[in-house]
Amino acid sequence: MKLLKSLITVALAIFAVSGASAQLPSVNLKTIDGKTVDTATLSNDGKPFVISFFATWCKPCNRELKAIHEVYPDWQDETGMKLIAISTDEAQNVSKVKPLVDAEGWEYEVLLDTNSDFLRALGIQMIPHVLIIDGNGNIADSRSGYIDGSESHIIEKIRELQSK
Repeated sequence: MKLLKSLITVALAIFAVSGASAQLPSVNLKTIDGKTVDTATLSNDGKPFVISFFATWCKPCNRELKAIHEVYPDWQDETGMKLIAISTDEAQNVSKVKPLVDAEGWEYEVLLDTNSDFLRALGIQMIPHVLIIDGNGNIADSRSGYIDGSESHIIEKIRELQSK
């Protein structure tokens, strides 16, 4: 078991390093309102942003987005960052996304990846998964899983990117 954990840690580290300068692939996703968005055009006017993959049924995903929601206005005021939440709910469950977002009061931009095309294009195997994108559109950090408090890594990385 220890060996398996070590191998997973090494694999994630390699992915994070190898993805450090990768650009976002081009995949067409829909907004909650049905508009099409090309993921290669996602940006934040030259400032870092975060992409958080989630599903309505994923408890760690929802805990992470709730935790970020509590500090999101402060993070935005401090850094100008934004978060784009990407639902990986399949088509038959996509009707649950907007009610969840509205009930939680999440002010994130929300996109729908109903076939997991964007997830697969990035080589992501599990959710929750967070990507931190630098001001030039490069993937600067990649992390799977969530434990309470680990959202602080996001703002630390964004601060680090802004100090470069």
